[in-house]
Amino acid sequence: MKNRICTLFNIKKPIIQAGMIWCSGWELASAVSNAGGLGLIGSGSMYPDVLREQIKKCKAATNKPFGVNVPLLYPNIQDHLKIIIEEGVKIVFTSAGNPKTYTSFLKEKGITVVHVVSAVKFAKKCEEAGVDAIVAEGFEAGGHNGREETTTMVLIPEVRKSVNLPLIAAGGIGYGNQMAAAFCLGAEAVQIGSRFVATPESSAHQNFKQAIIQAGEGDTQLALKQLTPVRLIKNDFFKRVNQAELNGASTEELTNLLGRGRAKKGMFEGDLTEGELEIGQISAGIKEIKPAAEILDEIYEDFIQTINNLKTINP
Repeated sequence: MKNRICTLFNIKKPIIQAGMIWCSGWELASAVSNAGGLGLIGSGSMYPDVLREQIKKCKAATNKPFGVNVPLLYPNIQDHLKIIIEEGVKIVFTSAGNPKTYTSFLKEKGITVVHVVSAVKFAKKCEEAGVDAIVAEGFEAGGHNGREETTTMVLIPEVRKSVNLPLIAAGGIGYGNQMAAAFCLGAEAVQIGSRFVATPESSAHQNFKQAIIQAGEGDTQLALKQLTPVRLIKNDFFKRVNQAELNGASTEELTNLLGRGRAKKGMFEGDLTEGELEIGQISAGIKEIKPAAEILDEIYEDFIQTINNLKTINP
């Protein structure tokens, strides 16, 4: 397939694997890139030396394009960017911050820059900042999320009307027919996270992967909206957070309840009781762990079939 996103990243299939903390290491990124999509290393959970090692291993595992996701709210940003430049990574996805902060700097180094947004107003700021493409992510998505709670089906057409940049849809997308729907709304690619967590190549703990495939409809919910909104599986930790919010807990009280290392405890170490389990609503439809390449091929083939089926409809 050829469109602006495929040309921008030099990929065959307009499917991007999200750079999720504790889940998106070199094995997953290289597997997706080797299968024709764009793999991303999630740097938000990595110390600088770990990020460098991950990039080196990814370069050894694939000769295809791959990128690094850099959440701007995390520490070590300057160190991460220095390593990305030194290691010759040519694609960076930024999120959770102002796109103006680093876009010009990265583009001067010959790096393609994509920024993740949850609202039209932020998409316009991306265009002003000079990013090369936008990921518009609806609140169905896992992990950190938009405060506006705008769904993907509402967000994508509004962003498409507001900016002319190449547009990637994210949030609640895990299958080819959903990808086709996103394209009908104006997207030129999709970014998928949750389905790629449930793969052998994901660095997530096996316990977390099993929790994903056992999750049903309504088993995730947005929490911690006073801090940074995040979609979580409803485990014991979530229930305590939810009750605290219902009781009118202050920001300080919620921060103390969250503590440190909750995401690592849940997603990387496999503590399903006390850990923070970040995953999207699409988890309700994920029923087995599959190799990343198989998932990517399945999504793309179903996407093409859905588009072909639409062409046969007679008014």
